Amino acid sequence: MKIAKALQNVIDAFQALPGIGPKSAQRLAYYLLHVPQIQLDDFAVSLSDLKKKTLLCSVCKNVAEIDPCEICSELGRNKNMILVVEEPLDVVAIEKTGKYRGTYHVLHGKISPLENIGPDEIFTGELFERIKKEKVEEIIIATNPTMEGEATAMYLTKEIKKLNERVKITRLGMGIPTGADLEYADEATLTQAIEGRREI
Repeated sequence: MKIAKALQNVIDAFQALPGIGPKSAQRLAYYLLHVPQIQLDDFAVSLSDLKKKTLLCSVCKNVAEIDPCEICSELGRNKNMILVVEEPLDVVAIEKTGKYRGTYHVLHGKISPLENIGPDEIFTGELFERIKKEKVEEIIIATNPTMEGEATAMYLTKEIKKLNERVKITRLGMGIPTGADLEYADEATLTQAIEGRREI
């Protein structure tokens, strides 16, 4: 049976998203056929505005509406402490704990030779510039405890020590299981990881 072109286009669009297979893409597309048109229009506008109305903070590279972002602009933050994460969702997860009051740096990825992602393909250079310009006392490396996350942490540690030997470098402590992603960790686990961080 031939599927209507408009429907097939939506199925293809969903299928291009990470974690969505052919069956899930079909289910979502057919579900949208039953949604009232006004709701569908709102959904389309939200998607259209996603890139138009967001930007990357010039300081920390987090996704924001203003530059610098709200976290970097907040007066009560400890500007001498930078927590380095792989993705913007990691910032959201850590902020939910309410236990961290420093600033962030979002790499937007991790070093992965198998995927041809080196240090220059993520925001490492911008982090090193911040360390040179700002009075940074501690860098908390919060990359995921995966092989790529550990490789990224090792690279950052080596390069930061070259830049400034006085900067304290710590890694999130126990609480995050090996192979897990920060965005899926609960608040108690993340709190334990932040409080149990260790020096590298």
